[in-house]
Amino acid sequence: MRTERGSAVGWDADPAVAGAAPWPVLVGDVTADVCVVGLGGSGLAVVGEVLRRGLAVVGVDAGRVAAGAAGRNGGFLLAGPALPVHQAAEAWGVDAAVQLYRETLAEIDTLSELLGPRVIRRTGSLRLAGLPGEPADVAERQDRLAELDDCHRQYTFLRAHGVAVQEYDGPFGRGLYLPGDAAMNPARRALALAAIHGTSARLHEHSPVVSITPGRVRTPHGAVSAGLVIVAVDGGLDVLLPELAPRVRTGRLQMIATAPVAGRRLPCPVYSRWGYDYAQQDVAGRLFVGGGRDKFVDQEWTADTEPSAGVQSWIEQLAARFAGGPVRVTHRWAASVGYTADGRALVTEVRPRVVACGGYSGTGNLVGPVAARAAVALGLDGIAPPLCFARHFAR
Repeated sequence: MRTERGSAVGWDADPAVAGAAPWPVLVGDVTADVCVVGLGGSGLAVVGEVLRRGLAVVGVDAGRVAAGAAGRNGGFLLAGPALPVHQAAEAWGVDAAVQLYRETLAEIDTLSELLGPRVIRRTGSLRLAGLPGEPADVAERQDRLAELDDCHRQYTFLRAHGVAVQEYDGPFGRGLYLPGDAAMNPARRALALAAIHGTSARLHEHSPVVSITPGRVRTPHGAVSAGLVIVAVDGGLDVLLPELAPRVRTGRLQMIATAPVAGRRLPCPVYSRWGYDYAQQDVAGRLFVGGGRDKFVDQEWTADTEPSAGVQSWIEQLAARFAGGPVRVTHRWAASVGYTADGRALVTEVRPRVVACGGYSGTGNLVGPVAARAAVALGLDGIAPPLCFARHFAR
């Protein structure tokens, strides 16, 4: 795999990420009202919600803030669940699917107001039926037609529920434009939230969890005693809390970043081929492209975060289709994320005074914070999560 700078994460080339000050390692015993395990998008949302309630919170992460999936994903802020909303409505019920869609739209507004346009770009997004350009064969043409029909069903559903959506017919093909969506550098988002919340919360990096018991979290050099523990990790949740292994499964998502390409190719994030492939272009002209896991699905059920040759080759070809010509890859990386059987994220009490949220099925940037607040409400108030989340767990 030819690349300029090895497998470093492309988002980390942003000076705001590379220059971020580190948080200390947890050393010694500390106490808090709530301990948060995981400082990605959902974990930091837990921290923010606990602080809003006037409670003391300590957060720990196994690595750097946003070093996991929170800082290695495609940077899409897409409203709704992993399934297209009309499909989720068929699987979970209309009210549950529409509620989640509206809450994730509101989350974009919240992030935009909190972090500003330098972090959150209100671009909208494009769901493309098939890949850009002419279909390579009959099978691709048939799949594109099937997806175009699904786009029409999504369009009709969103219009019926008063959600802004436009049909797209342009240079990349046909599909839908969703004007409420947005884009970001995901690592920059998480680090900015950590900087805001870290003025009141105690945040600790490079403090991997050794054990979680009711009211106590141990790390190699310290421990947190708390009335409530909220585990807010996505990939590897089934390892950290083995009881959840039947409910959530860890998979690998892979990406590349390219050198700047000529022209402004992508005006907004674009996802295609049923959402398996995706790309966005940053303000410097670089493409950030991911996908292909369905092409090698058996290999991608893994907690390994090393890029693999087969998926990387597919993504590089995909990048060329989005760029309209050859690309020069500068970074290759992968991340672990959690999947559930029906696409609903988990919000559940796993052990007494231990609540977990995760299993975002590849769409944790907005679903994660919404699930995080539901986890806080469950843990502190005893309020059952909404039906858009999987919430029943028999110990």
